[in-house]
Amino acid sequence: MKALVYHGPGQKAWEERPKPALQAQTDVIVRISKTTICGTDLHILKGDVPEVTDGRILGHEGVGIIEEVGNGVTNFKVGDHVLISCITSCGKCGYCKRGMYSHCEDGGWILGHLIDGTQAELVRIPHADNSLYKIPAGVDEAALVMLSDILPTGFECGVLNGQVKPGDTIAIVGAGPIGLATLLTAQFYAPASIIMIDMDVHRLSVALDFGATHTINATGTDVLAAIKKLTDGRGVDVAIEAVGTPATFELCTTLIAPGGHIANVGVHGKPATLHLETLWAQNVTITTRLVDTITTPMLLKSVTAQRLKPAQLITHYFALNDILRAYDTFANAAREKSLKVILTA
Repeated sequence: MKALVYHGPGQKAWEERPKPALQAQTDVIVRISKTTICGTDLHILKGDVPEVTDGRILGHEGVGIIEEVGNGVTNFKVGDHVLISCITSCGKCGYCKRGMYSHCEDGGWILGHLIDGTQAELVRIPHADNSLYKIPAGVDEAALVMLSDILPTGFECGVLNGQVKPGDTIAIVGAGPIGLATLLTAQFYAPASIIMIDMDVHRLSVALDFGATHTINATGTDVLAAIKKLTDGRGVDVAIEAVGTPATFELCTTLIAPGGHIANVGVHGKPATLHLETLWAQNVTITTRLVDTITTPMLLKSVTAQRLKPAQLITHYFALNDILRAYDTFANAAREKSLKVILTA
């Protein structure tokens, strides 16, 4: 089969690889019909995730058709149309029983990370009964790829960890796909205002279309002064970091009002300074999280009911064998005006 293979920082190739085989009775093999590229894949290619080794097939999102089923799988059969979760979970260990699937003792974020992933014609999914979701008939397959990762990530790591409430003022730093997914799901809780902060004029325009009440272009703007002006000098109730750089995290800590919540979503490859000398007395809560995907069933119902429309996050479509061009488009978002790309096998 063909797959996108990582060969060290800055190195990737679309090449021939052996077809995956069942390794445990709880595995299935899925033939990928659609997948995508994540900002985390770009972090891997930058060398920010050093545990990803040479030869790893990248990707942790997708939908497809089951081709093989292990004897221990009870919820799925050959031919089922399924959504692949970015998080693999056994459902039985102590962490899984607490709903912390991302820390599963025999799973977590392993696809495209510690085992071969979904940017391939075929993929092995361990613990299939707890790591796949049946796709309802008639639902847009491409739109559901957004439920593999970015929508539950934005919702769980940003909105739920940030404890967004009706009437809150929210700042989301980063208007890329994950920031926009956070914006879409924050609206479940009717905040009074959602302020999107970015340096890309196009993405800020998209954020307004998606429901942001205000935008701030961080290029040449005193962001803190702009936030103070919008909040009568208070700062925001919730600041959500959706980029993954020291500067954006540290910015969030300056924007927050006393009693507020800072929710980190971005993947960080470098240290950030925590200014406790200014935060220690502010009653501020700072949270970190890797998505657990416990909200995927709820989000799937919201999509099926057309209350959530993830297809609007998709800007480009490619054939799977054109994945190198898709990576170039995704990595050069400002030039290409790209958000999420869909790769069809």
